[in-house]
Amino acid sequence: MKQLNGANRNKNNGREKIAAVYVRTSTADKQDTTAQENELRVLVEARGWKIYKVYRDHGYSGTKASRPALDEMWSDCKRGRIQVVCVWSVDRFGRSLKNLIESLEELHRLGIDFVSLKQDLDSTSPSGKLLFQLLGAFAEFEHQLIRSRIVSGMAAARAKGRHVGRPALRAFSKSEQEQIRAARKKERASIRQLAIRFGTTQFMVQRILARQHEAS
Repeated sequence: MKQLNGANRNKNNGREKIAAVYVRTSTADKQDTTAQENELRVLVEARGWKIYKVYRDHGYSGTKASRPALDEMWSDCKRGRIQVVCVWSVDRFGRSLKNLIESLEELHRLGIDFVSLKQDLDSTSPSGKLLFQLLGAFAEFEHQLIRSRIVSGMAAARAKGRHVGRPALRAFSKSEQEQIRAARKKERASIRQLAIRFGTTQFMVQRILARQHEAS
């Protein structure tokens, strides 16, 4: 890894950047996080940054959505205590490509830089900033694709005469609607109880009861 001299050290408006160092070992790893930590400490020192805290998750699979140290790091990021997140490898940080992109987007939104030592990813550099912009573009592209599929699917369903959206009131006969209203009035049954009993949603029960008030 290249050592940076004092003139090239990354400062934050004349002050040291505050760095979070995140390390993780999985249940299959026999080694601890020492090797990861040592390399990241060298990186942080070379950049002239200051470590706020080393966040360690020992024996946690990368597929887990919640990890104690990672959750704590995110909490500190959202409190404005961190300015750059440093990891040894992206597979120590994200649990999937989608999760990694979402995490990097969130860091970008919070104004926090990201550095991955093994992949040489560094958002503090011009090329790294471009990476963030590309990730954002990919995420927006995926969002538009999903939206387009949903709209196309709804249009196809309507063309076949299918109802799109929440169930219509006509899905319940007048007799069934009266049973729901009677149970509400006589038994003082809750919205939830009625939804369970009649196999529908609480929203639908509320619509049926509201229709009664409109008619009265």
